[in-house]
Amino acid sequence: MAKEKSKEERKREKKEKKLAEEAGVKKSKKKEKTVLNEKVLNALENESGTAPAPAEPIKIEEDVIRPRPVGALVPFANPLADEKCAKRCFRSVKKAAGARTLRRGVKEVVKSLRKTPLPSSSSSTPASSKSSLPPAVVVLAADISPLDVISHLPVLCEDHAVPYVYVTSRAELGIASGTKRPTSVVMVVREKGKKREKEREKEEGEENEEGEKEDWDEVYKGLVKVVEKEGGKVRI
Repeated sequence: MAKEKSKEERKREKKEKKLAEEAGVKKSKKKEKTVLNEKVLNALENESGTAPAPAEPIKIEEDVIRPRPVGALVPFANPLADEKCAKRCFRSVKKAAGARTLRRGVKEVVKSLRKTPLPSSSSSTPASSKSSLPPAVVVLAADISPLDVISHLPVLCEDHAVPYVYVTSRAELGIASGTKRPTSVVMVVREKGKKREKEREKEEGEENEEGEKEDWDEVYKGLVKVVEKEGGKVRI
């Protein structure tokens, strides 16, 4: 019995020694790493004379505002609005979309142009300020391909005495008219439809008090003025 006990004790002692040795090795490895790290830091400090400076954050240059690339314009884009005139046209188109006096797309514009009465050669009654205004204004995008999509519209506009102007971007015209899709042509109508006007009045309610909103007639007059001014610069 004594011999068996002595054997078990020896086995326990061996296991304990092994565990102690392994623990000692692990501790020594950790200590060596920390000592090495300290030596490297001390060597760097001695060389530079100061503690190593923290890394500076990388500065990312802000994107420089570049001019918007303009696509190929149709050769018959005349009159072509400049930047100022285009901005005014887009504002008026946006307000026309809010007032529901806007026609979008080639089909709707052609349909509305054919419905507009032809100008009479002789007028016996004196023209008032409102009647002297054209019935509508057409804004076309000049970066359209193929050309045949809008090539027939200027002739229709001239036949019905409707002023028109070209802008350089169909994407911007689409955004101004209240759609996310690019728009090739837009028609701003002077008079509101009876049904649309009633719906507008119901939606607005009492928002038009004390001149909070600009009168649509004034907006339309401003658009006609700008388009006719550009039309005077037509190059033949």
